[in-house]
Amino acid sequence: MKLSAKLTAWYRRGHRDLPWRRTSDPYRIWVSEIMLQQTRAQAAIPYYERFLERFPTVEALAAATETEVLTLWAGLGYYSRARNLHRAAREIAGRGFPRDYESIRALPGIGDYTAAAVASIAFQLPHAVVDGNVLRVVSRLTADAADIGSARTRQRFRAVVEGWLDPQAPGVFNQALMELGATICLPKNPRCTECPLRAECLAHQQGKAAQFPVKLRKKEPVAIAAVLLLLRRNGRVLLRRRDDAERRMAGFWELPMPEHLPGARVGRTLGRFRHTITHHHFTFTVKAATLGTGAHGCTWFSNVQLNEIPLSTTARKALRASV
Repeated sequence: MKLSAKLTAWYRRGHRDLPWRRTSDPYRIWVSEIMLQQTRAQAAIPYYERFLERFPTVEALAAATETEVLTLWAGLGYYSRARNLHRAAREIAGRGFPRDYESIRALPGIGDYTAAAVASIAFQLPHAVVDGNVLRVVSRLTADAADIGSARTRQRFRAVVEGWLDPQAPGVFNQALMELGATICLPKNPRCTECPLRAECLAHQQGKAAQFPVKLRKKEPVAIAAVLLLLRRNGRVLLRRRDDAERRMAGFWELPMPEHLPGARVGRTLGRFRHTITHHHFTFTVKAATLGTGAHGCTWFSNVQLNEIPLSTTARKALRASV
């Protein structure tokens, strides 16, 4: 039996029941693929369901304000994804969802992987997906020790997957390959005895599955300590809005730092928490404070209003840490 037939037969026998696998709507498939960039499936599910309840169609998303979109996205991180999704929805609304790979790839925020996923799953077009899970599977099946951080290696592995792709069922094949990487061919302690492709896997035959894939380029972690100020007044909390010049998380509300309120009187420590963004490891200390002079660029919010604005994850963690 061909590798693709083995893999798709395994997938059809049973796989994770994920909400985006219950639809053929390209809009919903697209939303899921954008959310799944840099986010685990189980973590994405509640965001996906809330997002589609509020924006059930691409027209509804296109008609929304950016603030509304970011508020629903708050907590998922990598917020350029939400902004690009919103921009693309406005391009699509009125002319329909694009139905070929090149047009899907041309949308804001969509790269080769997402375009291939949407094209194959929604429209059964023969384009192979290659993400981190797939790179790991290919590396082990072929016992290829090339650096997967290299663009040349990724391109070569893409050609390998294109050769495996089942042109009659590309969407199922792609989902099966991603499912294998996510549930069986794990980064650590791969479950080789349960793998439908173990007979074809050269790394398994050599007893070296745990040694693959090879990734040589790795950024060193950076430790950063910072202070957040928590100011309360009449049941409200003071927040500052990141302006458009602050590219990361522009438009989000967060607790101010001492440099944002130079006249503030800083008091006792209320709590500490850690927060990681890629290879940056932050340790935040939350301190009580009172206003001295002014609070330029800051606004007071009630607890109810906090649910109506795009609130940063660090602000949410800070408020929980200082209860």
